[in-house]
Amino acid sequence: MEFSRIRKWHKFLQVWRKVRLLMKKVMSWPRRYIKRLDSYIIRKFIGTYIYSIALIISISIVFDVNENLAKFTTNHAPLRAIVMDYYVNFVPYFANLFSPLFVFIAVIFFTSKLAGNSEIIAMLACGMSFKRLLRPYLISAAIIAVLNFYLGSYIIPKGNIVRHNFESLYKNNKKVTSASNVQLQVAPGVIAFMSQYDDVTRTGYGFTLDKFENKKLVSTLSANVIQYDTISDSHYQWKVRNYKIRTLTGMREKITSGQELDTLIQMEPMDLVFSKGQQETLTSPELRRYISKQQERGSQNVVQYEVEYHKRIASSFASFILTIIGASLSSRKRKGGMGLYLGIGLALSFTYILLQTISTTFATQAGTPPMLAAWIPNLLFIFVAYFCYRKAPN
Repeated sequence: MEFSRIRKWHKFLQVWRKVRLLMKKVMSWPRRYIKRLDSYIIRKFIGTYIYSIALIISISIVFDVNENLAKFTTNHAPLRAIVMDYYVNFVPYFANLFSPLFVFIAVIFFTSKLAGNSEIIAMLACGMSFKRLLRPYLISAAIIAVLNFYLGSYIIPKGNIVRHNFESLYKNNKKVTSASNVQLQVAPGVIAFMSQYDDVTRTGYGFTLDKFENKKLVSTLSANVIQYDTISDSHYQWKVRNYKIRTLTGMREKITSGQELDTLIQMEPMDLVFSKGQQETLTSPELRRYISKQQERGSQNVVQYEVEYHKRIASSFASFILTIIGASLSSRKRKGGMGLYLGIGLALSFTYILLQTISTTFATQAGTPPMLAAWIPNLLFIFVAYFCYRKAPN
């Protein structure tokens, strides 16, 4: 017994030594590849990025309060809802939306300061290449890109739901809650139609469900009223009232009718009512599922959802491109300080944001593939980044 305990204790010590060695290797990786100069630039980059976000978002909040104060007062918006439902979700949404602008401003601001203090000249004079100098910049850009992608894909969409609900109640009062003459394919060969739908009560009127096989009608379900079952744990549960089922077999017809019937139809309330900005309230996995489901139904109303899905990925990669441009532009010491570089940086940042808007319009109006439309700004700015990199001091 004692010997078996000693063996177990010995095995435990061996495993613990291996774990400690592995932890030492993991912890030594940053020290091996991230030198003191790298950590200095990373701290400057991240700190300036956070400072610029805090400064610009604070100004945005002041302007937004000034613009919407009358609407909040007229619609009797509670102070807690204004702060917790609107502005708590307003800040991360716009910070993530204009993240490329903040990255560009941060890089140009602190790099110009380094160049003005001759710190970059000293680095290059010691034999450091500009390519090596970019390493901490790209590490910082990677941290920001991962953070922006995670927030934009999983966290911010949930906050957008709360923010949109607040805006529909106390700001715009324009939330779409009804639809008419809705027709969609819920399964291969199965077409659903509603003459009217009310999203508040989740109730539809004048409902028909036609099933086709080999382009021939085989059955029809018609009902005066159909209501979505919000209590059920599973999706696609609907309850039809005053229904009639016609089944066609050759030249024969069978009719079944009743007062109420629970049925499973592969559609949800969000498939029936489309509101502005709805794609911003879905996480990336939900967007993928929604796009796939709508494409299987043959729906053409998924372009904005596809653009939103690809734009979240493309915006994250923009941090790398704009970081290279900003570092290349502002690393040379010149007379006049950072004013010129800051102006160029702002112009390029706003050009990038403008291209994002235009490319989305191209996708929705001109038929440009959504993936290409989302990546157009990055593809164009890659050439700008390469040109600036070639002109940077070495």
